[in-house]
Amino acid sequence: MKDLYRLARTAVWLAFFGALYQELKKPDAERTWHGKVAGVVPYDFRLPTFERLRAAYWNPESDQIFSERVFGVGWAVNLPVAARRVAALVDQYADASCSLRGPKKRSSSRESE
Repeated sequence: MKDLYRLARTAVWLAFFGALYQELKKPDAERTWHGKVAGVVPYDFRLPTFERLRAAYWNPESDQIFSERVFGVGWAVNLPVAARRVAALVDQYADASCSLRGPKKRSSSRESE
């Protein structure tokens, strides 16, 4: 487990330094401070705005769980969509477990006497 944690931490640092290198190798006039490292991992080093925060972390109209991060390297979690998906998984698990258990037997208090 420690090895997986170290691998993930190394990947994050590599993406961070890759994003900085990508921006610093551009001429000053062309630096945007946002983009994608190797065309895959999004980064954004601009100051966050409320609109971008809301679009990344609270966008119930979207179907995407992961959106581009507002500040830093990586992805943000769209909370309403993630909550909907978790609720759907819980409902699916509950339905499946009920069908496996079979019909419920009703016990009355008179049968136990």
